[in-house]
Amino acid sequence: MKRLVAGLIGIISICLPISGQELEYKMELGGGVGGCFYLGDANSTPFKNLGGMGGIMARYIFNPRMAVKGNLAWGHISGNSDHMFFPEDPNSGTPEGGAPAHIKFSRNIFDLGAQFEFNFWGYGTGNGFKDNKRITPYMLAGIGMTFASRPAEIDAGFNIPLGIGIKYKIKERINIGLEWSVRFTTCDALDVSNNQGGKLDAPYGITSGSFKNKDCYSFTQIFLTYDLFPKYRQCNN
Repeated sequence: MKRLVAGLIGIISICLPISGQELEYKMELGGGVGGCFYLGDANSTPFKNLGGMGGIMARYIFNPRMAVKGNLAWGHISGNSDHMFFPEDPNSGTPEGGAPAHIKFSRNIFDLGAQFEFNFWGYGTGNGFKDNKRITPYMLAGIGMTFASRPAEIDAGFNIPLGIGIKYKIKERINIGLEWSVRFTTCDALDVSNNQGGKLDAPYGITSGSFKNKDCYSFTQIFLTYDLFPKYRQCNN
C-alpha cells in the first residue's frame, strides 16, 4: 500500500504544472500583408510607387534566439521613367543616343525563399528561460527565387533577402510583428513595359552581371503567426 501511495504521489507531481515552467514550440505558421516597391533603373527612391503584397510564412524554431523562416509571397511593383532621360538606343553612335525612351510598367512578382532569423533577445513568455521577453527585434538574411509573370516579358532569377523586424507575443501561442526586407535579385527585366515595347535593360549600354546593376524590390509587412507542435506536453494536455 505504501508503494502504491508513493507511486500515485509521484504521478500527480509529474502531471502538475511546475511553477515558472514555459512551454516551447517547434514551429510558427501564419501570414502577412503590407506594401511592396521596386528599386532599379526607373526608381531609386524607397517607398515610391508603393503597391500591395501578401504571403504565407512558416518558422522552424531552433531556440529562443534563432529560427529559419520559409515564405511564399506575392507583390505588385510599378514605375516609370518620367523626369529621367534614357536614350532610345545607347549604341546608336550619336551624342544624344537617339530620342528619349519613355518606359512605364506595372506587374506582379512572386517570391519563394528561406531566411535565417536572429533575435536580439530571447523570445518567449513566462519565466522558464532566463531573460526571455515577449518582444524582440531581429535581423534576417537568406536566399530565394523571384518570378515575374506575364503580360510583360517573363523574368525569373535568384534573390538575396536582407532585413530587420520586430515581433511581439500577444499570448502564449500568438505572435504579431512588423518586418522590412529588400530582395536583391539577379533579374534585370522586372521593369519591362507590359503595354509598350520598352525595356530598361542596361539603358546606358553598361552591361551587368550576377547581382551588379540588377533590379531589386522590397517588402514591408505586418504578420500574424500561431505556434505549433509543443516540444513537450504536460500530462493534463
